[in-house]
Amino acid sequence: MLHVSIQPQWHIRNATGQALPVKVLALLSLVEDHGSLSAACTQEGGSYRHAWKLLREAEAVLGAPLLAMQRGKGSVLTPLARALVWADRRVGARLSPVLESLASELEAELHTLLASNGTTLRLFASHGFAVEALAHQLEAAQLPLELKYCNTEQAAAAVHGGSCDVAGLHLPLGPLGAKVLAHHARWLRGDMRAIHLVVRRQGLMVAAGNPKKVYAVDDLARPGLRFINRERGSGTRLLLELLLAQRGLDGAAVAGYEQGEHTHAAVAAYVASGMADVAFGVETAARRFGLEFIPVQAERYFLACKPAALQAPLLQALLAVVRSDAFRAAVEQLPGYEPDACGNVTSLDDALVTTMPRGTG
Repeated sequence: MLHVSIQPQWHIRNATGQALPVKVLALLSLVEDHGSLSAACTQEGGSYRHAWKLLREAEAVLGAPLLAMQRGKGSVLTPLARALVWADRRVGARLSPVLESLASELEAELHTLLASNGTTLRLFASHGFAVEALAHQLEAAQLPLELKYCNTEQAAAAVHGGSCDVAGLHLPLGPLGAKVLAHHARWLRGDMRAIHLVVRRQGLMVAAGNPKKVYAVDDLARPGLRFINRERGSGTRLLLELLLAQRGLDGAAVAGYEQGEHTHAAVAAYVASGMADVAFGVETAARRFGLEFIPVQAERYFLACKPAALQAPLLQALLAVVRSDAFRAAVEQLPGYEPDACGNVTSLDDALVTTMPRGTG
């Protein structure tokens, strides 16, 4: 089975056409993560001398230093170097899901041409860490997959119209769940089925130490606080709208509310790079970017499908993967995720639970 991979990469050139060495961004990121150039070289297993040569070449292109000497700390990143690191991380957070979708689409086309039966499991969902873990498990099981990352409304419309076999959907635990389901009723009405994947926590992401003293959704309307939202049509943005309404607040009162990003990782990167003070999303993204996380709402994440689709061999293979110990183990590695009821199949109405599984509060 063929595997297609597309990686995001960007370039900087100066006025004379000299390009910033591609590897220098990865080196600067290691310095940021490990505290010094020496520690970065140890982690990478590369030569300290070669690393300095690479940095000098980059500084010549930029016309400015990337490392500064500090007594007792060795070499640390300059503000310019830190800006480059966080720009690179934002590029990855924003583009990786798009490129993964395109790679999956190309894989599906090649599989259709090469396989004897030409069948592929079509999964549409917003980019999330449980879906990402599932895709890796499906790949390990050599199950032909076309994974398209899109917002929740697009995924729901696609499974309703037959453009995909299963669509990602998340419903808050408690009274808000019925409101979310009602919002998607035009696509998910009737006897649609829900394949349970995980329970996860959504909440507020803030810089380490919580310098702006953000503790609740109500704080988002506080003057002077910069917020970064998810894009229109995303389930996370809908959840936040409902949480604000529950408190008598409107998005118009939140500075930055209309500025949206397409993934949890992208909004986390915004906060981590200092471009925003707070974001709303899942805990895994916050932890991966070194942010603090304030839990707000637990929710169940499902794959929605039509009843007849469950009898197809590809859906049966999907269920076997979702119910496997390997998938549960992968989910357990994700902060804020719990592999609760993995692979259970219910109606969407029955999925509206009001009690939280152990460990999600």
